Amino acid sequence: MKHRDARSAANRADLGKDPARVSGMFDQVAARYDVTNTVLSVGNDQLWRAATTRAVAPRPGERILDLAAGTGASSVSLARSGAQVVAADFSPGMIAEGRRRHGAVRNLTFVEADATALPFADAEFDAVTMSFGLRNVDRPKQAISELLRVTKPGGRLVICEFSHPPRPAFRGLYRFYNDRVLPRIARAISSNTEAYDYLNESIRAWPDQRTLASWIRDAGWTDVAWRDLSFGIVALHRAVKPAVPAGPAGDGDQGADPAGRLDA
Repeated sequence: MKHRDARSAANRADLGKDPARVSGMFDQVAARYDVTNTVLSVGNDQLWRAATTRAVAPRPGERILDLAAGTGASSVSLARSGAQVVAADFSPGMIAEGRRRHGAVRNLTFVEADATALPFADAEFDAVTMSFGLRNVDRPKQAISELLRVTKPGGRLVICEFSHPPRPAFRGLYRFYNDRVLPRIARAISSNTEAYDYLNESIRAWPDQRTLASWIRDAGWTDVAWRDLSFGIVALHRAVKPAVPAGPAGDGDQGADPAGRLDA
């Protein structure tokens, strides 16, 4: 009972990103999470979801992990391809809401999972993806390594995450929106306005596109590249798991895989 009470009180995560507090915060916003995101993003969340699905390029018969899946909106988009999709999230409230909404989708399974210690076998998935969740993990580099572990050789990684607009003028407008406008809208429509204070703080503290690309490459992924969505409010990073394990630095061309920006 004490554990339940502690989770109920944990409605405001901070940049320490304690897993219990972050999970508890998402439990409390699960019911209105998707609607709130659509309003706060002015509908852009649907465009970002579509871009992520295209980047994953799911195919019938593939097994795909959608990590930090929340209520499963992104997972349903992937499942329409005929792929077998596992929607994983560390928030029990999100998983319960996802099962309530999408439990009838036959090729979609919901699993509670910690991104830093995934409950899946090595080389289990043809593709892995994570949207707007890596930023909330207390050890994001470990999560990237775990995604590599559970991906088949030659398999694909797609990470969609908030980032930093590269153009100063637009970056200033974006910060003004996050600092002044977003909190007011959140107070009007969200069941937990403090959760969106954390959202703003976590976006500010998150590394830029190039830094995240270097984390992905350092974990062992190859062909690392990214492209900006919505002028850099969001970045879509892609990579491939090597078909054979990378050798020591200097063997062949392994390790000489500079991350680059994609124009499309």
